Amino acid sequence: MNAEIGYWIGEQYWRNGYATEAVKQLVALAFNQLGINRIYVDIFEYNVASMRVLEKIGFEKEAIIKLSVIKEGRIFNEYIYSIMNI
Repeated sequence: MNAEIGYWIGEQYWRNGYATEAVKQLVALAFNQLGINRIYVDIFEYNVASMRVLEKIGFEKEAIIKLSVIKEGRIFNEYIYSIMNI
């Protein structure tokens, strides 16, 4: 089974490890209790901090979808990260 996750951390809480810990616990719950085999996340190219959160937990970059997202009138690449419970 496949699942997508998303998260948002208010700027005043950045750089405290909250996102890393929350995603780590969510992944453990999904794999150990929900029977999920693969979790993926879509990230805008400029969100390097979020990419780092995922990489620390073991997510790998699967793909870059070129010029696929429009936000506030600008076009960005979309990065796909995933982790598998094999």
